[in-house]
Amino acid sequence: MKIEYDRDTCIGMFQCTAEWEGFERDEDAGKAVLVDGEEESEDVFVREIPEDAELDAKFAARSCPVDAIVVYDDDGEQLIP
Repeated sequence: MKIEYDRDTCIGMFQCTAEWEGFERDEDAGKAVLVDGEEESEDVFVREIPEDAELDAKFAARSCPVDAIVVYDDDGEQLIP
């Protein structure tokens, strides 16, 4: 399972950081940061989700008010949002 995060879309509500430790607050930029995320394209970051964190990562994606976070299963099918 992997997570994709669009930093440009993020509005800095930081709800994702309360749901999963895979996101941290960047107060200076007013945006969340995907911990250990690799830049896939400009301002879009991806990373694999550890098996023991899948539920929390899904909650983080669901909590984003602007759908800046997308979760994909191992086959590349979009699960959330």
